[in-house]
Amino acid sequence: MENGSMTASRGAGERDARHRWKVLGVGFAANTSFSAAFSGIPTTAVFLRSDYQLGNHGLGLVLGMLGLGIAVSELPWGLLTDRWGDRRVLLLGLLSTAAALAGLALFVSPGGAQVPGIVPLALGLLLVGLLGGSVNGSSGRAVMAWFREGERGLAMSIRQTAVPAGGGLGALVLPVLASHFGFASAYAVLALACAITAWFAWRWLHEPTHADDTSAVKGARATTAASGRSVDASNVGAPPPMRSPLRDIAIWRVALGAGALCVPQIAVITFGTVFLHDFGHAGVFAISATMAAVQTGAAIARVWSGAWTDRRGNRRAYMRACSLLTAVLFVLLALATGIVGMHRAGAVALFALMIVLGGVSASAWHGVAFTELASLAGTRRAGTALAMGNTCVFLTLFVTPLAIPPLLSIGAWPLVWTVASACALLALPVFPRAASTRAMRATRACDAA
Repeated sequence: MENGSMTASRGAGERDARHRWKVLGVGFAANTSFSAAFSGIPTTAVFLRSDYQLGNHGLGLVLGMLGLGIAVSELPWGLLTDRWGDRRVLLLGLLSTAAALAGLALFVSPGGAQVPGIVPLALGLLLVGLLGGSVNGSSGRAVMAWFREGERGLAMSIRQTAVPAGGGLGALVLPVLASHFGFASAYAVLALACAITAWFAWRWLHEPTHADDTSAVKGARATTAASGRSVDASNVGAPPPMRSPLRDIAIWRVALGAGALCVPQIAVITFGTVFLHDFGHAGVFAISATMAAVQTGAAIARVWSGAWTDRRGNRRAYMRACSLLTAVLFVLLALATGIVGMHRAGAVALFALMIVLGGVSASAWHGVAFTELASLAGTRRAGTALAMGNTCVFLTLFVTPLAIPPLLSIGAWPLVWTVASACALLALPVFPRAASTRAMRATRACDAA
């Protein structure tokens, strides 16, 4: 009987090991589908401005609505995910987001002489953000539950790679659809992608058979060992009292640092096409190729950085290095815009290259930061911690497009890129420093136990 039980347990573990990649695939697809909306729609900015008859300030407002919706809804969705579970929240979010996008396609798309006003467009995009905010925390919590420490950085980075991957697909497809077939087709394709992903989530996403609160237990052991206190063996096997991530200063520092470092990334995503079109006089093909290169490079960098930091155990140091590198690259872009901008002939390639380098550097750290957030909180509270990070990130997505038009009117593009550089540099002191060598050794010892 005991051998049979052990065999059944081993078989369940093997099935879980195989099935976790399906769960990661669902998380990747969910984030890709939604990212194609919130990162892809801004790449149609030139056509949004013309088809909806908007000025730069109106364009910044409607693009910011996506970020506002996500930022406002992230924390409630995260708390709900920890209470309801990731399956229910992800299904609800994907299906309702698909419905909202379908509504935009049917009722808020320019056609013939009819041009929807800025209010219904802004409200429609706000609703897409409010509903789509469910995707980030629920898919991240699912991945954290199925993968163990030592491989979570890679898994979460693969999941986060879906954001630039979806943005890259959106950059390639949505401008073409919007310019040739109208915005109804663009919204409809996004709605279909969310609906298909919901089907895969319904089929494959469920809780793992093993109870994975070990990360929280090990974290408590590591903290106790690092502080030099004794461990009560009677309590080692039981989950420790859970502290709310909302009261953890280390989690807030990672979340706030992520928000600051997102400013240059969002500036590229939302107004990079406008910069290349208005300032660099680039054509549609060059603009789409540049933005797709930003997203592709970011996707590759995220996977590499997740695997690299898993091996090195240096997530915090990596985030701080990305902050410094991004600040330097955007200062160089500001200088190039000011100097070369006076002689723009042939400068399109230079501007495109610097946009790609800066955009990739400003995006490469995402998977690492969200792994750090979830690891600090433990699996049972990962939904809330991830939501805190996403709230800060998407508040940036709301504020940045609104801030760029006034900056353009005051100091033109060099000022925009200088402010982006300053925000990246601001993240450096905000991100927490690496743990002490003693604490890291204690953590590794507990993970090996």
